[in-house]
Amino acid sequence: QVHLVESGGGSVQAGGALRLSCGVSGFITSTFCAGWFRQAPGKEREGVATIDRDGRTSYANSVKGRFTCSRDNNKRTIYLEMDTLEPEDTAMYHCAAVIPSGLSCWHFPQYKNWGQGTQVTVSS
Repeated sequence: QVHLVESGGGSVQAGGALRLSCGVSGFITSTFCAGWFRQAPGKEREGVATIDRDGRTSYANSVKGRFTCSRDNNKRTIYLEMDTLEPEDTAMYHCAAVIPSGLSCWHFPQYKNWGQGTQVTVSS
C-alpha cells in the first residue's frame, strides 16, 4: 500500500555531510507523519527526527543542531540533511510514515510503514 525508499547514504569522514531522501509512494494522504530512525549493529533502533504535515520537526538530542528534517509534499519526499557527522552517527537509516490519530509524530510505536534503509558510515 505505502512504500518508502531511502537513498543518499554513503561513507563520509567525520565532519562531513549527507542528505538522505525518502520517497513515499502509494495511497497516503499528505497529512502523514514521517520519521527518520537509525539502528547500529548491537543497538536498539533510535528515533532521529520526525516531521509533521506542516513541517514541524522534532529531533533526538544527539542530532539537534546538526540534522535537519524537511519535506516536499508535492514530491512526496522526506529529507534528512545531516551535517557535522560523527562516527556515532554510523547506522542504517530508515524512514517511516504514519497517518496520526491524535498523536504527536514523536510517538514511535505508531509507525508501521518502513523503508528498507540506507547505510550511513562515518569514519574518523
